Amino acid sequence: MLGMVVFSLGCTVEVSRLWFHLRRPWGVLVGLLCQFGLMPLTAYLLATGFSVQPVQAVAIIIMGCCPGGVISNIITYWLDGDMDLSITMTSCSTVLAMGMMPLCLYIYTHVWVEAGCIQIPYLNIGITLITLVVPVSCGVTVNYKWPKAAKVILRVGSVVGGLLLLVIGLASALLYEGSWDTDTSLIIIGFIFPLIGYSAGFVIAVFLRQPWQRCRTIAMETGAQNIQICATVLQLSFPPEQLILMFTFPLIYGSFQLLNGLLLVTVYQIYKQIHPWRTADVSGEELQSVPSDRPIRGHGETNAAFENN
Repeated sequence: MLGMVVFSLGCTVEVSRLWFHLRRPWGVLVGLLCQFGLMPLTAYLLATGFSVQPVQAVAIIIMGCCPGGVISNIITYWLDGDMDLSITMTSCSTVLAMGMMPLCLYIYTHVWVEAGCIQIPYLNIGITLITLVVPVSCGVTVNYKWPKAAKVILRVGSVVGGLLLLVIGLASALLYEGSWDTDTSLIIIGFIFPLIGYSAGFVIAVFLRQPWQRCRTIAMETGAQNIQICATVLQLSFPPEQLILMFTFPLIYGSFQLLNGLLLVTVYQIYKQIHPWRTADVSGEELQSVPSDRPIRGHGETNAAFENN
């Protein structure tokens, strides 16, 4: 089932748009910096700051190392973000996660590993991640050759992904008795972690002088993680006695990242209705049609950091 979900994610990638952003990779690089630099570090700081158990800390860090998911693309759409950039970042982060997740785990968990508190099954994690490359590649190929079929697959995959997460949660709750006696600290971390990702991603993008449309996109790609991949890595890599303490965090994070995202969308849509002239963005197609050395004028909004004094 996860293969179907990841396959549908690959069906969102259009080769022409992907190549466009790879030729002008500044926005992608800023997003990946937030994704694999900011989020794992934030996960480590939250885990140590709230003094959670080492096993729970590993689950939090794995969540922070996960690539962006379909939910980030959906929220980006409703925030009038750069959809091409969003899909490109999701695709790139999914591929890079194959190497970045084990690397970040090694960097941020070596203290607990050396103390003998936990052993990280790098081989199992690596095999799980590598198996995700094949369905993503197949999805990209299908979208390239049969775009109409890819849209249908994407709809089915989105539904399957939600059902998969629900099944994992219910099955784990039934199989692992007492697993839902979650520490309050995990709930607090699950609430503030996506908010930190959204806020810090937006601030970093503004600081690096990205257009407002890209700032919103990078914020969503930073804070909205792929819950299905995190849950699957945990399920396939760790023994049941550790899963009792680990598996609930992806569900907590996923719930709060969705609620926080919906709140941001609601606030933005209300603001958009009140001030429509301030939120009129240049569409992705218009941005592609304008040469890079030509200033964009008219109804598009521009980050003031771009303007010369």
